[in-house]
Amino acid sequence: MSAPQRRIFSDQLDQAVTACKDGWKVLRHQGPGQVQFWFIALLVGIAAGYAALYFRKGIEALQAWLYGTDDVQYLHSFASGLPWYLILIIPIIGGLVTGLILHNFTKDGVVRSVSDVIEGAALRDGQVGTRAGLASAFASFITLSSGGSTGREGPVVHIAAVISTKVSRFIKADGITGRDLLGCAVAAAVSASFNAPIAGALFALEVVLRHFAVHAFAPIVIASVAGTVINRLQYDDVTEFALPEPNTLDFYQELPAFLLLGLVSGLVAVVLMRAIFWTDDVGSALQARTGLPRWLRPAIAGAVLGGMAIFYPHIIGVGYETTSLALTGQLPLNDVVVFTVLKVAAVAVTMAGRMGGGVFSPSLMIGALTGLGFGLVATGLFPDVSGSATLYALAGMGAVAAAVLGAPISTTLIVFELTGDWQTGLAVMVAVSMSTALASKLVHRSFFLTQLERKGVHLAAGPQAYLLAMFRINTVMRRPDHPQAADEARCWEMIGDAIYVDAGATLEVALPIFDRAMVPFIPVVTLTGEGNAPELQGALFHVDALKAYNRALAATAAEEHS
Repeated sequence: MSAPQRRIFSDQLDQAVTACKDGWKVLRHQGPGQVQFWFIALLVGIAAGYAALYFRKGIEALQAWLYGTDDVQYLHSFASGLPWYLILIIPIIGGLVTGLILHNFTKDGVVRSVSDVIEGAALRDGQVGTRAGLASAFASFITLSSGGSTGREGPVVHIAAVISTKVSRFIKADGITGRDLLGCAVAAAVSASFNAPIAGALFALEVVLRHFAVHAFAPIVIASVAGTVINRLQYDDVTEFALPEPNTLDFYQELPAFLLLGLVSGLVAVVLMRAIFWTDDVGSALQARTGLPRWLRPAIAGAVLGGMAIFYPHIIGVGYETTSLALTGQLPLNDVVVFTVLKVAAVAVTMAGRMGGGVFSPSLMIGALTGLGFGLVATGLFPDVSGSATLYALAGMGAVAAAVLGAPISTTLIVFELTGDWQTGLAVMVAVSMSTALASKLVHRSFFLTQLERKGVHLAAGPQAYLLAMFRINTVMRRPDHPQAADEARCWEMIGDAIYVDAGATLEVALPIFDRAMVPFIPVVTLTGEGNAPELQGALFHVDALKAYNRALAATAAEEHS
């Protein structure tokens, strides 16, 4: 071996020895902590999994008692034989109970949902309000049991968030740990609710945490598996929907049809989302105009739902029976169209009526109906080059749900796990990609992020938009006793020119003032009331605001890429 070769070999050996020593140090000093955290993640996953399981079983039990059926999976078939007044009264009573719960246990009478969990992950170190969260879960439990046309994924995600919040506060977790625990709880709850371990883990990462950091992956998978085991101990290893036969895709001839189905599904998803928001705005306007008590609003929504269900009981509850009929191609085209329109209306009424529940399960039903309708038309027009209409139903189910959730990856996988059909992945992926691409341009990326935008929380634009809202000015400003405080006389002069900011505001308010006024600092005041002079608290310097913002951006980037 020549001298240069020996030197290269020696250098490589030294690097390998150094790497082994560094790895041993990491294993010794950080390994026990990681193992401990994974154990906590497992416990959180078990707790969230059982919470989701018993939430589901509780809905089934109460729904069976209210409607008098032994199998809630076939609720609408059974309800069609009930007296009309029962179908009308049950949602009204459920809405009244829901309204009283929310009125007494929340500040605004609004049920908490997945969007609040996403906000907690982004802005509150992975924590949510526990009192309002538990009240919302119970309200959604009553809604879903009494015929509300929503899904159970929203409440179980919020229950999981409450569990992780309690644990985070108990162990005094920092922001990263709190968010990881939140992801673990959400993954376990979704997995236990739908028997979908892969999709549960990816839902937590893609929708709630909104990043795929490596450090969060292992504990979230552990929790997701725990949730799935809990589900399968109760329901065995069965899928939510049973397909009659494997679907097949004739690649070259049918692929363009699935591209078109994706666009149609994206438009249907946008119609669903905008119908919910429009109905909510109309309901709020009518409530303000008439002086209707907020606790009565869900009961009125229940009356509307009950009136619709008298003629079309298919809208009651989650709608798994109708979804199964669509996936197996047992509905004619005219029923498909009618059920799609009515389900959109029923979901809008339920959610705008502040009754609670989630949008994922309804979007599955609407998507399956959309896909089946498209498939019936496509196979009727081109019978020689088309396969089964049920394949379009499967692809449509994933496409509408993905566009509503803004989660193409986890939704694609959850469709496979719900049906057990992994052979038609190409068709589903094509439809999902087109629907999410279109819908994200017409709303703020998803239903949940649009909900937050309507509240003034700008998560859809990314960390560069929402991080400014995390910093209160009174935590960044320089007070008068600071060694480099602003000149007091100059501050009062600027206040006289209406250049100031309230101490309780955030950097989101302050930075535009810097851009307009072109000043190095802004006086910070406390506004004591109309007609009273403001009290000077200090000054916010532009450089301090930018430093705080830059540190937050760096920390976010480090977490997302760790």
